Amino acid sequence: MSIIINALAQTLHMLIWAYMWIIIIAVFLSWVRPDPSNPIVQVIYRLSYPLLDFVRRKLPFLVINGIDLSPLVVVILLQVIDQVLMQVLLQLAR
Repeated sequence: MSIIINALAQTLHMLIWAYMWIIIIAVFLSWVRPDPSNPIVQVIYRLSYPLLDFVRRKLPFLVINGIDLSPLVVVILLQVIDQVLMQVLLQLAR
């Protein structure tokens, strides 16, 4: 049973890590204004913007003088969730 829980923990860790990179790439794309019809850009925006828009709606004070800090908050929250999930699942695997 511990092997399955270990595999689940590693899979969740990789998915969270990949989503954090999608958020970071979306931030960089917002700086350079790529072609919005590009399929890769569309996928990145479709994956990242729902969570970013949710955070922007719930925490509107994160936009300070035109600088949007919601990606920073999302990445920090994903890191915390990742650490907590990994600790809980690895404790269950013992």
